[in-house]
Amino acid sequence: MSDKCVFCGIADGSIDSKKIYEDDKVIAALHPFPATHGHMILFPKKHFTILEQLPDADVAYIFQIANKLSIAAFDTMNCGGTNIVVMNGIAAGQSVPHAVLNIIPRNENDGLNMQWQPKQLNEEEMSTVELILKEEAANIGEFQKEEKKAEEVKKKIEQLPSDDENYLIRQLRRIPGWRR
Repeated sequence: MSDKCVFCGIADGSIDSKKIYEDDKVIAALHPFPATHGHMILFPKKHFTILEQLPDADVAYIFQIANKLSIAAFDTMNCGGTNIVVMNGIAAGQSVPHAVLNIIPRNENDGLNMQWQPKQLNEEEMSTVELILKEEAANIGEFQKEEKKAEEVKKKIEQLPSDDENYLIRQLRRIPGWRR
């Protein structure tokens, strides 16, 4: 944790925030200087300066939560869309050295302009960029795996009911409106 990191301060409780969601890995809070109504920030509790430092499983998890928060914004803020934005590094507009996702509820004519002017590249420039990125991307798909602990799996198996009635049928009976 960095002593000057505002997000670490929110995570340890030394800085107050308007928390929307919290679990053992992440916190979502209202942005203190929002781009639109309902603008949320989502960040890992553990300090990571940029997104690339997070383990692959944590990146997947944080985007799953971002998706759920986007759905919540659609359902409650009466918005017509959301932007999920990562400002990753100083050149990308990151002002605090902590990995953060912005979930921004959007409506037409909300005054937030996220358009850019397309760059005109010639064929040689495009081919050069393609080759460089293609070479670097060759190993994509080799993700870090979260290790499953054998002991945890064994405990879960031991917790399954041992009586004769089918466990799944009992689960179905708990669903409202399911016919027996």
